[in-house]
Amino acid sequence: MIKSLANRDEQIEFIKKTIKEKNVRFIILQIADILGSAKSMALPITQIDKILNNEVMFDGSSIDGFARIEESDMYLNPDLSTFIILPWKTHNGYTNARMICDVYMPNGKPFKGCPRYVLKKALEKASSMGFDFFVGPEPEFYMFNVDEKGSPVLENNDKAAYFDMAPMDRGEDVREAITIALEGFGFEVEAAHHECGPGQHEIDFKYADALTTADNIMTFRYVVKKVADDFGLFASFMPKPVEGIAGSGMHLNMSLFKNGQNIFFDENKENGLSDEAMYFIGGILKHIKGFTAITNPLVNSYKRLVSGFEAPVNIAWSEKNRSPLIRIPAKRGLSTRVELRNPDPSCNPYLALATALTAGLDGIKNKIYPPEPVNKNIYEMCLEERQENHIEALPKSLYESILELSKNEIIKDALGSHVTDKFISAKLGEWENYITKVHKWEIEQYLRAY
Repeated sequence: MIKSLANRDEQIEFIKKTIKEKNVRFIILQIADILGSAKSMALPITQIDKILNNEVMFDGSSIDGFARIEESDMYLNPDLSTFIILPWKTHNGYTNARMICDVYMPNGKPFKGCPRYVLKKALEKASSMGFDFFVGPEPEFYMFNVDEKGSPVLENNDKAAYFDMAPMDRGEDVREAITIALEGFGFEVEAAHHECGPGQHEIDFKYADALTTADNIMTFRYVVKKVADDFGLFASFMPKPVEGIAGSGMHLNMSLFKNGQNIFFDENKENGLSDEAMYFIGGILKHIKGFTAITNPLVNSYKRLVSGFEAPVNIAWSEKNRSPLIRIPAKRGLSTRVELRNPDPSCNPYLALATALTAGLDGIKNKIYPPEPVNKNIYEMCLEERQENHIEALPKSLYESILELSKNEIIKDALGSHVTDKFISAKLGEWENYITKVHKWEIEQYLRAY
């Protein structure tokens, strides 16, 4: 595996050898924009030396949130450790390879608006404190039928429920194909199953260092959509595509390691959680409102974050139940982890992991101890009970989240001024566009009444 080759010359030799052995025709160079969309450029294999020498340029002004037109020249610097042969051939029968890139400026410095750079910067901060950050995601998605033109229709392709099997679960074959494709990308898939909603699915893959995990989430979304399309279906990571049924989340299982040991575990503590784990939880709870716009970045995200459907709207933590924002799964030792439950799969994974890590590190640095765990079902508490227990709620709209982000200096510093300004500007535009529209509910509610 190329990731085991630390020496750049060895990596280049491996890449060139593999390209020749597999008869690779094109190299796909991939990046993510600030909003988390994957962008790519395909270069014929004749350009391999140019690619490996970091000489591939592109127009940054054409990518959302990147650069002004007068500052548009940027370079794609491939991360050689991400080289992979795509596990399928093109329609023309070719074999292609892919590398994920960092974006650089003409002066040789990293572009501060590159989401991968933002996460790397947060990881450097963790490293300076002696920590390695590992994350295991749980992304959910829906699969819908398509019409005669190939456009998605809000018609689920099955009526199955949680853990159902075929024939109720009509997505079994698709999940199997997705799993095989992911394994072709080097994923270790741990579980694949039908979720609560009709046509809703979840595929979990093994935790990894945070940068690899963010890269994997981008790859996962691409693979799911492509394989679903091969089956004549449309896969969507929209947080709440259908009213009245469960939304799609992406729980993040996070842990910090030091010298190969999970520092969240302390066998001498009654609950097995170290002081660092408690401080990390405290930091997340303190800053969660400030980075909810990052983990839940769409107007639609807040249609999922409502009471009911086990939505994680309550800013609290628990060692036992799933109603709070943070849950601590039962396993201890190397598996000790903090599960953050509000993120959804539409988020930019690089920015989401960077901000969650930053919040947790701030908790450790300043020894922010969380409140007592809430081990009763918060969904069954009335407002007065929640107030007595000092349980606040997440922002109720994208606009509220943007306001919270704009006030949180720790999170803004983690993102950097370029990403903060571009992200807030884009999301304010999205919100303003949304609130000017007259929606079906308003017509049904008000047209005849007034």
